[in-house]
Amino acid sequence: MTPELINRLANHAVVRQLVRFAIAGAIATAAHYTVLISLVEIGHVPPVIATTLGYCVGIVVSYVLNRRYTFETKAPVASSFLKFGALYGVGMFLNGAIVATLIAWGAPYMLAQVVATGLVLIWNYLAARFVAFR
Repeated sequence: MTPELINRLANHAVVRQLVRFAIAGAIATAAHYTVLISLVEIGHVPPVIATTLGYCVGIVVSYVLNRRYTFETKAPVASSFLKFGALYGVGMFLNGAIVATLIAWGAPYMLAQVVATGLVLIWNYLAARFVAFR
């Protein structure tokens, strides 16, 4: 790859948006995992309930960061959050279902969560990009 090609890619709007989405997602995921681990390890909450509560925290963090930083939208907060919340609610359901299934198959809850995070990430980006913040 030539420096010119790398520079063109780095300055491409979609590439910049994907990088920003990844950063916002990493922060939201850290919030989600902090709640999940704290609830399971300290509060002795079942993992599927803990991951769902953590996901709710992650939704709020993700919305704020994606609205301001990734997609820089001027859409009214009420309408964009309702769309975002509904779409990420589907992601929350998928996340919980994947975690529950993998735990039922004998996977440790954190491995189940990491797999779920990777799978749900695809849904979340497409939903945010093409529906919530288009």
